[in-house]
Parts: sequence; C-alpha cells; structure tokens
Amino acid sequence: MREILNMEVPLQRLDEVARAVAEKLGSDAVIFLRGDLAAGKTTLVKALAKVKGHEDAVTSPTFSIQQIYGDDLYHYDLYQCPNEKFAAMGLLEGLEAPGWHLIEWGDDALLRLLKSYGFSPYLLTIEPTEEGRRYRMVQNA
Repeated sequence: MREILNMEVPLQRLDEVARAVAEKLGSDAVIFLRGDLAAGKTTLVKALAKVKGHEDAVTSPTFSIQQIYGDDLYHYDLYQCPNEKFAAMGLLEGLEAPGWHLIEWGDDALLRLLKSYGFSPYLLTIEPTEEGRRYRMVQNA
C-alpha cells in the first residue's frame, strides 16, 4: 500500500482535507471511507462534493444504499448491505462509471473483490484526535 495523504486538522478546516484529497485523485476513483460510527465519513463526503462543485444537500445513503450527485460523485453506504446484495443490485458494475465512488462501510472482502476485477481502490481512514480528525489515505493496489 502506498500512502497518498496523512493529515490532522480541526473539524472546522475539513475543506483543506477535501482539497488535498481532490489534488491526489484523478477524475475516476473508488475510495473506501473507514472510521467508527460518527467519525465523520458523510461529513467528509459533503466537503468532497463541495470541492467538486456540487451544491446539492449531501445525505447519508444508509437506507437507499446509494446517492448520486451530478454525474461524477457516487456515495454508497453498505452498513446494512451485504456484498452479495451490492452486486445483485448492479452496483458493482456501476463502479465503472466515470467519477468518484465513495464507499462507507465497505469490508475487506469487497476490497479484495474489486482488486480481482482490476480496480485500485483507495482506503481513507478517519480517526478522532484531541484536536479534530486524522485523515490517512492509501492506495490499496
């Protein structure tokens, strides 16, 4: 794994993280967002959407599994969605669509599956710190 980003910021400076992530990614990427419950995964998606110019209200797709913003930002929440259901819904093939695909609660089995299909997903972890959050992104190639 190759580290792409490692930064700690107060929550009010999340836009800096979003800009740094955007600078590191190309126009197409699959990014697994990892962190405990309430770590700020959906909040980070909101900041990333803003960087990409989407002013739509970003909400957690917990019950819908997927939200799409514009034609280049896809947000998935797999907390209650096993990988088999994800594939059966055609969402696995959907990851080939141009844009960023941000996946919350994706497990290691899904990471391995995507790698076997030729994807090079990123893994972005969010950890609480005394001052805010630490954001660390690696390419899981």
